[in-house]
Amino acid sequence: MIDTENATSDLRERKRQLTLELIAKTGLKLFIENGYEATTLDAIAAAAGISRRTFFYYLKSKEEVLLAHESGNIPRLLRPTFLQQSPKQSPLDAARKTFLILASMYETTESVMADRILRSIETLRLRKEALHVQLEDVLAEAMYELWPDPARRPALRLTAMMAMGTLRFAKENWRQEEAAHPLTHYIDEAFDLLVHPSKR
Repeated sequence: MIDTENATSDLRERKRQLTLELIAKTGLKLFIENGYEATTLDAIAAAAGISRRTFFYYLKSKEEVLLAHESGNIPRLLRPTFLQQSPKQSPLDAARKTFLILASMYETTESVMADRILRSIETLRLRKEALHVQLEDVLAEAMYELWPDPARRPALRLTAMMAMGTLRFAKENWRQEEAAHPLTHYIDEAFDLLVHPSKR
């Protein structure tokens, strides 16, 4: 028997995701062509064939157009991907494996272009920093689920902060070396340095 309620929900979610991707893709294209500051919300909405009201249903600002590209689906997928990890390993190893699985989302042409724009304007850099803090929170909460002992929470919170910092370090090295290797190479390198600093 077909679960029509779930099918309708899945269809609605797919439609929502497609519309979000359309808005983000259209916005990035206009930013590249006309510049971030010169591109208005109304221009993005018009080019995407939606109303201004519909734009705000999906995104709250022009900044979020860039963040949707720079991080892709990572804010949505970080928790479920992490929770697939085995609790028999260390939290840091679980984070490392999670980042390796999600790494390709940072390697798209759109992600790289969005990241360049985000780093080119001070207010956007600050917004990007805020996203990293949000991802730390998501990772920490996922760790609390995988290791529910309340006594472990302070250590898990610190581990989440260290893991996200290590990912940022890896991404920065990947950018500086102009993607000479896949991002996974830099993630492994960064986590190895974190675990065995004396070997470097």
